[in-house]
Amino acid sequence: MGGRSALICGYHGRPLAHDLCMLTTVVEERLGYLPHGVIHAAFEKSQLGRRFIDGLGFVTGDGPSMTAAIARGEHILVAPGGTAEGCRPFWDHTRVSWGRRTGYLKLAIRHNLPIIPVACAGTDWTYIGLNDGYRLGKRVGMPARLPLWGGLGPLGLWPFSPPFPVRLTQRVGAPIRLPSGVDPESRAELLALHGQVTTAVQSLLEQAVAEEA
Repeated sequence: MGGRSALICGYHGRPLAHDLCMLTTVVEERLGYLPHGVIHAAFEKSQLGRRFIDGLGFVTGDGPSMTAAIARGEHILVAPGGTAEGCRPFWDHTRVSWGRRTGYLKLAIRHNLPIIPVACAGTDWTYIGLNDGYRLGKRVGMPARLPLWGGLGPLGLWPFSPPFPVRLTQRVGAPIRLPSGVDPESRAELLALHGQVTTAVQSLLEQAVAEEA
């Protein structure tokens, strides 16, 4: 993962994506910095959230902080599935679920970033999801598009319980270099690339699951 800046695109297992957090520490050990994860904009709404962002180098969008990080050659990390993928019920798992979200591709095109696909087996079992938190959050009108999700850990309800002690197997794929001349406003072109990336992530996820079998 060394060299120029890249966009790391990962599977979002359960609400806190423990696997991606672990991946950032590996990047720091090898490259000397934490990759800049793109997180929910709701974190900017409170002083505690802003401290969290500043302390761990997170960004909430394509702004000056992200531009500066890319200029330094540092990686950006995003989970395109977001809370829709991370806050699912227990019976919906091990399936890349990014819908038709292509904002990450526009980001990669805008900054000329290759995409590094990553996926992790086991992360779906860190908590037992009881409902579709993204759908319920939309239904009841949660602010800032936040999910309303219930999950169980070994000591009770999330977020008051730690995760289950499961084995996590992370797979990192080869960089996907986007072709030149892609029109970021062409929905057809973006969806074609989106299919390529999601297929790569799903394949990595299935490979990681097979290793665990």
